[in-house]
Amino acid sequence: MKKLTHVTPGGKAQMVDVSNKPDQLRIARAAGHITLSAETLELVRQNKMKKGDVLTVAEIAGIQGGKRTSDLIPLCHPLQITRMDVKASLDKTGVLVESEARCVGQTGIEMEALTATGIALLTIYDMCKAVDKSMVIGAIRLVEKTKEQITDNR
Repeated sequence: MKKLTHVTPGGKAQMVDVSNKPDQLRIARAAGHITLSAETLELVRQNKMKKGDVLTVAEIAGIQGGKRTSDLIPLCHPLQITRMDVKASLDKTGVLVESEARCVGQTGIEMEALTATGIALLTIYDMCKAVDKSMVIGAIRLVEKTKEQITDNR
């Protein structure tokens, strides 16, 4: 079993020290889904929800949420995010949200991608809750996480 990095030998929570790690290009992609009733799906498709354009607002909220990850999750490092992209698209049963986060840094950016996805899905829930009490948010997952060495081509 791997050792937990956020726990001291005495069992206390800690922020991981990444000061000795090199800066790398880090990319993470996450996805999640919210199931909507057929009626709600059609209202979203036709942009007839009272609170406005559900997909666009969810995308913007996801970007904002991803940027605030270290404020929301206590042991996450604040990162200099270079890209945060959130896409919400309709499918047969609801809305698929896909997020991508990028940074150049010493630690991964997967929590930012996951947070962006979760906040976008929660925003859809909030915007549709008046007309749909059966919504289900699920399958929030990390799709991909990569890191690349940075080369200096000067």
